[in-house]
Amino acid sequence: MPRVALVTGGVSGIGAATAMLLRDKGYRVAVNYHGNDEDAERFLAETSIPIYNWNVADFSACHDGVAKVAADIGPIDILVNNAGITRDGTLHKMTEEQWRSVVDVDLGGCFNMCRAVIEGMRERRFGRIVNISSVNGLSGQFGQTNYAAAKAGVIGFTKALALEGASRNITVNAIAPGYTDTGMVAAVPQDALEAVLAAVPVGRLGTPQEIARGVLYLVEDEAGFVTGATLSINGGKYLA
Repeated sequence: MPRVALVTGGVSGIGAATAMLLRDKGYRVAVNYHGNDEDAERFLAETSIPIYNWNVADFSACHDGVAKVAADIGPIDILVNNAGITRDGTLHKMTEEQWRSVVDVDLGGCFNMCRAVIEGMRERRFGRIVNISSVNGLSGQFGQTNYAAAKAGVIGFTKALALEGASRNITVNAIAPGYTDTGMVAAVPQDALEAVLAAVPVGRLGTPQEIARGVLYLVEDEAGFVTGATLSINGGKYLA
C-alpha cells in the first residue's frame, strides 16, 4: 500500500511542487491550506489532489484535520511542514501581532502538526517528517527578526524531535531553501530582489521543483539513516 503524505501550505509554491512530485512518485497525497481559496480551487482542478482547509496555528484544528485526512485516505506516514507566512518589519517598528502571527504559524504550526501525527507514527514504528525552514533562519535577514527567529526555531525543533523519534524509525529533517521563485518572493520589491540575486552565487532564484526534490529524497524509505539534518538548497548564498 502506498504511503500517505500530508503537505501543509500545499496549494502553491514549494508545497504544491512537493505534493505533485510525491503524487507522481506513487505516494497518496493530501494537502492543507488556509486563507487562499483561489489558489486551492485552482490546485484541486489541476491536480485532483485532495485539499483540506485549516489554520496550522490552531492546535485543535490540526488534530481534527489530521483525523479527517486519516479517515479519508489513511494514517499519515509522511508530514511536510511547509506552511509559513511573513510579516516583515524592523524590530523597532514591529507590532506584537506581526511577531506573534509569524511565530504562531511558522514555528507553532510545526509543533501543532507534529504533535498531531507523532503518536500514530510511534505506534506504527515509521514516520518521515520534513520541516521547511529558510536560509534566513541560518543567516538572519534585515527586517525579519520574527521570521528568522521562527525558522531558526524550526531547526532546533527538528534536531530535538529527531532524537526522540530515532528509536521508532521516525526521521525528522529540515530543508532551508534559499530565495525561491514563489509568490512570497514575487512580493519583494524589484530593487530588493536584484540585491538578493547579486548575493546568490548561481545568479538566479531557485525553483519550487528543486526544493521538492530535496523533500522527496528525505521521505524515501532509503533515507532512514538521515535524521536531524538541515539540507540547505540555496544556490550557495549561505554556506555553513
